[in-house]
Amino acid sequence: MIEINKEDLKKINKFEVIIDVEFKNKTLIFEALTHSSYSKIKKNGRNNERLEFFGDAVLKLVISEYLFKKYPDHNEGKLTKIRAQLVADKFLKNFSIEIKLGTHLFLSKAEKDSGGQARPSNLANGFEAVLGAIYLDRGLATAKRFLLDLLKKNNINFDEIDQVDFKSRLQELLQKQKLDLPKYEVLKETGPEHNKIFEIALKIEFKNKVYQVKGCGISKKEAHQQAAKKMLDKLK
Repeated sequence: MIEINKEDLKKINKFEVIIDVEFKNKTLIFEALTHSSYSKIKKNGRNNERLEFFGDAVLKLVISEYLFKKYPDHNEGKLTKIRAQLVADKFLKNFSIEIKLGTHLFLSKAEKDSGGQARPSNLANGFEAVLGAIYLDRGLATAKRFLLDLLKKNNINFDEIDQVDFKSRLQELLQKQKLDLPKYEVLKETGPEHNKIFEIALKIEFKNKVYQVKGCGISKKEAHQQAAKKMLDKLK
């Protein structure tokens, strides 16, 4: 049994008010908010990694059901594409900011000083852990209400989410022409560890001409997509 001191319990109670969920088992939400760096200091061996694993499954279940009902005419491929983006770190980070998750995570001083409260991976992992804890403590209905309320508050444009995969489209174009696949190269990474910007170079040979473009983004994936879109525009 994990012991929670008064100061930590006060922090947990504030977080419960924000997410509008009161836990019967406080150790579950304490574990969900505990980063591995904090558990090492406290030497209790409990952190949010197991709940993150479980919460990931809950997240996909709730989002899958939501999309299945919202888009009765979408095929499996289209639903999968939208779900993949909704469960990506970018959206989980936005949800985490909405519930002020970063300031309620239990982190070591070193992790906090290095920007851990705003680090996208900490926020995404913590969010999944919190969702998993809600499911285990209050059931699926409460977990669904919590997650779907956040979807509505963020005013997500699902038409924008179901966007063209420019990287795949470029690859298909080159394959039809029997050309080499595009090569992406990271030129540089700028900014602090928790808020990096990636610059990617893309170079291809198409119809005896060499084309080069650059793409930027908060992740390599986003930078790849931007570069691929620019390349497709050049090849039109």
